[in-house]
Amino acid sequence: MRLKKSIIIAVGSLLCFFIYACDKANNDDGTTPPEDTDLATRSLTRAMEITDNALEAYFTGSGMTMARYYNPYTDQRSNEIGSIWMYTSAIEAVTAILHALEAEKEQGDVSRYNAHFNKYEQELMKLYDAADFYLGTFVLTSYTGTNEWTVYGVNRGNSKGGARVEGIENVYDDQMWLIREFLEAYKATGNESFLEKAEYLTEYVLDGWDCTFDANGNEVGGIAWGPGYVTKHACSNGPMISPLVWLHELYKGKSDAITHRYIDATDRRTRKTVQMKKSDYYLLFAEKIYDWQKSALLRGDGVYDDMMGGCTPGSPQLEQIDGVNYRRGVTCRDRVGPAITYNSGTMLSGAADLHRVTGDDKYRADGVALANASFSYFAKKGVNVENHYTFDISGFRNWFNSVLMRGYVDFYPLHNETENYIDAFQKNLDYAYEHFFYNGFLPTNLLVGWNRDRGKNNTEGMFTFAFAAEYAVLSRYEQTK
Repeated sequence: MRLKKSIIIAVGSLLCFFIYACDKANNDDGTTPPEDTDLATRSLTRAMEITDNALEAYFTGSGMTMARYYNPYTDQRSNEIGSIWMYTSAIEAVTAILHALEAEKEQGDVSRYNAHFNKYEQELMKLYDAADFYLGTFVLTSYTGTNEWTVYGVNRGNSKGGARVEGIENVYDDQMWLIREFLEAYKATGNESFLEKAEYLTEYVLDGWDCTFDANGNEVGGIAWGPGYVTKHACSNGPMISPLVWLHELYKGKSDAITHRYIDATDRRTRKTVQMKKSDYYLLFAEKIYDWQKSALLRGDGVYDDMMGGCTPGSPQLEQIDGVNYRRGVTCRDRVGPAITYNSGTMLSGAADLHRVTGDDKYRADGVALANASFSYFAKKGVNVENHYTFDISGFRNWFNSVLMRGYVDFYPLHNETENYIDAFQKNLDYAYEHFFYNGFLPTNLLVGWNRDRGKNNTEGMFTFAFAAEYAVLSRYEQTK
């Protein structure tokens, strides 16, 4: 197949050297399925097609080594290996497809579920198993004690469990994205291993919650970017809210308990433990994290800034309490931008989930304001294509934007106006597919297309999987809204 595509590329380049619109000419190799007339069906078809091509292009070997980049014009993958965050995007795409297949089945069409669910479940298990190459073990002294943890490092190790994870080698937000996808995988498959791993990582993340007190006797709060950092980021707080709500829902009405470690509010130094019902514990922290991010990072224009900086101390430090070492609390005074789409997206999803389980209308009010403000702030109409909205795609924003889209989808039941915002993402994906789809891939810039210099079309794996996940989420949304 790769040789066949290479021949097509070569011929197409000669014929279309001065005609950029010929980029879709290669689709006559039979890889593009007949066009579905139903929007939900078509979106799922495209999600599956892009994911299948991406799994083949970016991953090699039984250990599922992920190349960061792939160029569909040269059929070359990069030597640079993707981080665990990038790797998680593949898990996200596959779990989104599983959910869309289930939704299609629930709507009465079982054909694709029967034909493809097991296949994607197997792909999911391969990805889950190979993620162990990013695992490593280290000892961490936190605000309430010292423990050994086995967590996911930023970079892939040479063996399973052999990754470096000390200090800045692991960050809390990477664990949060994995927690989210492991819970999605559990909901789709019922496999208990996903739930167990998600809960273990949740315990690790919440161990990073700053439960010390300020001079006024208020809990400082917030989770730093990682155990090796002091700055407290929107991306190391907001993504945890929805998974915590889902865990609360899983254990609601059950007696399962968990140990809550905290600091006594009376003397502000004594470390204590108490047994709590898991359902109560998870909801407690979902609300705490939501409240912290809203109070610390919400801007006057209604969207969220990136982080809190200007922290004291300026690096992680320990202090002794009754002869035992603990991490010193961190007070940050400076809200730092820029506003980035995913930081608003996670809070939208969090507001929707918290409203569902608490019924508190403050979350509806927050979400309505945030949905409207974020679309006004981030979406610019007609910049590249008439009647289409352009979103900033610099840096990693293609993936960040997908988190915002998911937030709109999650909040849709509470604010139907988000239908217009969701539609902007659908139109951009469809425009790119109809104008620039090439050898199974979409370009980084959905509204502008590929670079005329064919050697400069390296595509981030996480962007390709983000586009696939968006299509799958949009399919499920259309089927269930």
